[in-house]
This record gives sequence, C-alpha cells and structure tokens, in this order.
Amino acid sequence: MEYKMNIAGLDRALPLCRLTDDLYIGAFVIFGDQELTVACADALLKKAPEYDYLISAEAKGIPLVHEMARQHGDKKYFLARKKHKLYMTGVMEVTVNSITTEGQQKLYLDTADAELMKGKRILIVDDVISTGESLAAIEELVRQTGAEICGKMTILAEGDAQTRDDIIYLEKLPLFRADGTPI
Repeated sequence: MEYKMNIAGLDRALPLCRLTDDLYIGAFVIFGDQELTVACADALLKKAPEYDYLISAEAKGIPLVHEMARQHGDKKYFLARKKHKLYMTGVMEVTVNSITTEGQQKLYLDTADAELMKGKRILIVDDVISTGESLAAIEELVRQTGAEICGKMTILAEGDAQTRDDIIYLEKLPLFRADGTPI
C-alpha cells in the first residue's frame, strides 16, 4: 500500500507502514531524493521567518537543514544529535519519545554550539512533525541555550500537527487505517 501526494511540486508515493494493527503512517524519507530535498528547502525558505541559525534533529532532518542553509547562504547550522560524540566540548541533553523510534531516546547539543546560539533567533526544521515529541525536545534544548525560537517548520504535518497554529508546513499527511484509507 502507498499514498500518492504532491510535495513542493513533485509527485511522490509514500509506502504505508504499520504502527499498530489499526494505525499506519506514510513513510516519508528524503534521504537520497536530492530533487525533493532541494524543492522542499526552497519552498520552506519562501515561508520562513527571519532567523540567525537553523537547527534540526539527527538524522532525517540533516539533508533538509543542510540544503536550506546552502540555499540561504548560511555558514552554519546546528544538529540535535542522538549520541554524545567524543569531539563535543560538553553536552546538553533532553529525552524524547518519537513515534518512528522504538523506546526513549536522547537528543544532545554540543555546549560550544549552545554558546553560539545564545541570544540568537533559531528556526527549528524537520522533515515530518506528527506527535510533536521530537519538536518539543529540540525546543527544550534551544530554550536551555538562551536563544529565541523564531519559528518551527516541517515539510509534512501529520496527524495532530496539522491543527497546530505554531508550525509552518508544506503539506498535510494523513494517518491511515489498516486498509490504507486516510483517517
């Protein structure tokens, strides 16, 4: 089963993946789809508020935040990492429960990056926002830096995220029943 949709002017078919017996999601993966990544970055930047830096979560947000920074001419962007790396000068951490990752995970921000973010306008970007758990974790990391969150953007708003007025998105992605029909 798949769900066909147009995203940033491009037609794509998303495979439906089972979450529970009664609930499926459309799997949206921009990894390897350079054409879609470029088009989505361009479309999001046209809607973006003014910002100083971009931040996204590892891993599916990486190609998007990189392409947005490249198109905008930004020299730096930030990542909330899933693992503490040896090269980090220190870390800030938060716990998150994402619907696409089994169990709890942590997100980490390098304290050197946090120092650069302090007092700046930060735009949070991600590929899909659904329950908002990952977004809330990134928001908490940004708040801990002393930066201002100037906006939250995503390519696709799924489920309850579609009704939030604090998220800028390109398209709505429904949730699905076991037979593949949208909920």
